[in-house]
Amino acid sequence: MRPALVAGILGKHMIVKSVRGLALATAVGVVVAFTGMAPANAGGGVSPGAAVGIGLGSFALGTAVGSAANPYYAPGYYPYGYAYPAPGYYPAAPYYPPRNCWDPYYRRYYAC
Repeated sequence: MRPALVAGILGKHMIVKSVRGLALATAVGVVVAFTGMAPANAGGGVSPGAAVGIGLGSFALGTAVGSAANPYYAPGYYPYGYAYPAPGYYPAAPYYPPRNCWDPYYRRYYAC
């Protein structure tokens, strides 16, 4: 591949990852800001509906963070620090045809 094309592809991936991280940080900041605004309630507790909402919200946030951890599972992608495998790293195994020996008494070949 041409160096300019590789640099363009790598730059695009870096920008996409940066935007994705910024969006995730913004979402976490908004959630923390709005959940911190509730007044203190000394004698209350969490209602069942609120508990379900917290559980579903944490499930959705965990799913989003987990799916963004390593989104490149497509074949042909190699993680950072790795490269394409060498095309012919090991030499081909030698082929040894089966041996035949001549038996003069029976006048035939046999495997030896």
